[in-house]
Amino acid sequence: MATIRSFRALRPRPDLADKVASVPYDVVNTEEALDLAKGNPYSFLHIVRPEIDLPSSTDLYDDTVYDKAAENFQSFIREGFLEEDPEPVLYIYRLVMNGREQVGIAGCCAVKEYENNTIKKHEHTRKAKEDDRLRHMLTLRAHAGPVLLTFHSTSEIKELMAKETSETALYDFTDADGVRHTLWRCRFSKELEAACSRVPALYIADGHHRAAGAMRVKEALFQREPEGEYNYFLTVTFPSDQMAIYPYNKYVSDLGGLSTLDFLATVEKSFYLDRSGRTEPAEKGSFCMYLDGQWYELKEKVPSPAADPVAALDLSKFQNKLLEPILGITDQRNDGRIDFAGGPGSPKKLENWVDTQGGVAFTFYPVEVEELMAVADAGLVMPPKSTWFAPKLRSGLLIHRF
Repeated sequence: MATIRSFRALRPRPDLADKVASVPYDVVNTEEALDLAKGNPYSFLHIVRPEIDLPSSTDLYDDTVYDKAAENFQSFIREGFLEEDPEPVLYIYRLVMNGREQVGIAGCCAVKEYENNTIKKHEHTRKAKEDDRLRHMLTLRAHAGPVLLTFHSTSEIKELMAKETSETALYDFTDADGVRHTLWRCRFSKELEAACSRVPALYIADGHHRAAGAMRVKEALFQREPEGEYNYFLTVTFPSDQMAIYPYNKYVSDLGGLSTLDFLATVEKSFYLDRSGRTEPAEKGSFCMYLDGQWYELKEKVPSPAADPVAALDLSKFQNKLLEPILGITDQRNDGRIDFAGGPGSPKKLENWVDTQGGVAFTFYPVEVEELMAVADAGLVMPPKSTWFAPKLRSGLLIHRF
């Protein structure tokens, strides 16, 4: 059964919460992080993207980057930007975007449950990214950003969460993207822990590399500190019926050596092409394509068999019938011809790329949370870059030290 455990959070002073809270480290590059943190010495980007405080020529994986993260982290504590709660508790974290609300539990989950698959995965991790998170965590001796989880909630858990949110919040602010973030310190942590312990499994939605990094922290420290706090890692867990997944759409920089006419003729062998002008598919079983200023909607002429939960995904059908055989892209993670744009507003970004650089773009119907969970339950992995979760949790609001 699952563990969601209370912890003593290191967190911002209430008057600084909106200034400290930052976007996750992996949704911005160095230049974007530098711009977001400009004029804000409290931004947690100084800790999760510390290269912004070093010369621009600095290699992102140089020791000085991790040392700077630790230096900035200790400075935030010393200057009183961050304070530690006096006793372990759970927290309730509510996000509101475009009128849609999701309310989750912030706490710590057991690394051993990640190892034994009580916490289920749906994607492969890359060693280089794991190495980066491992070094960052070990240098800080802290989990600085939460892993986003989901689960099949119960009426008991929802009732306890509702009781917690009836009180005055610790933090309540709206970020620059218009997302409202509200955090409560739980009064009934033990009851909520007990209710969560009856949940059979948790599912990683976003943050596979942070979770894998936390496992490797345990491997690094276990021999000399077997009972250490590192045996748990920072998470925020939302009920699956509140989660929203946006598509991770795709851009390919060329047509694989084909002319526009030949490419369209080849695509038409497997798909019906409708010049609908639709920028996003209206339902499952189709996807949209932008080429030479025209949007098309594509549907399979002969439906692919669904041998397993992965094969049933529209993304798998796209990959197996168009991306690989026609465009010649077999490795989406490493092929330099493909790029991705996720979340609301991504079709406009794709249009701009095609109009200015050529190539072709594709948009997809969002994967459903239940589809993702079915893939994880089957012990399989999603196609690369399948899901974009929004809104994003802010880093720096809760920190777990070990």
